[in-house]
Amino acid sequence: MSASRTTFRLSQFSRQFARASPFRRPYGRRYQSTEANPTAPPQSTLQRLWNSPVGLKTVHFWAPVMKWALVLAGVSDFARPAEKLSLVQNLALTATGAIWTRWCLIIKPRNILLAAVNFFLGCVGVVQVTRILRWQSQSKRDTIKEVAQQDAKEATRTAKGIVKDPEAAAGIVKNPEAAAKSALK
Repeated sequence: MSASRTTFRLSQFSRQFARASPFRRPYGRRYQSTEANPTAPPQSTLQRLWNSPVGLKTVHFWAPVMKWALVLAGVSDFARPAEKLSLVQNLALTATGAIWTRWCLIIKPRNILLAAVNFFLGCVGVVQVTRILRWQSQSKRDTIKEVAQQDAKEATRTAKGIVKDPEAAAGIVKNPEAAAKSALK
């Protein structure tokens, strides 16, 4: 049997299989109305929000609202020094944000509010992971010799300040009445 004949038979079989497949889409699309009664008066914005598949009375609304607390906690960590942050925890936040942002756009009903909170959760995680990795690379570059030199420079500056004004360094006040008045102001 020739190769072209085998290919022809295989293509015929695959066409027949595709026609018989239960997963094949029909030629025409079926549209389903979301309204129970098309002659009913139009709903207000609040009624539509309440009756929506992702409305106020569903978990599809309240879960993202509560998840914003994680985003705000991550944003508040921007003020913390990088050495106090956990790399594993922030990697988990980044992965969670990336995976669930994609998933929120696939599931039905598509939940844009949940996708938005997960996107921002991923962004916060990326920023924190970047801060941690930059701090780790910086701390690896700092050798013991460099740290000792920086400490010596700081000690030298402190000693020069004491030599210039020993009374101020010791906290001795020459005029206690003037110091008390300036403290009250």
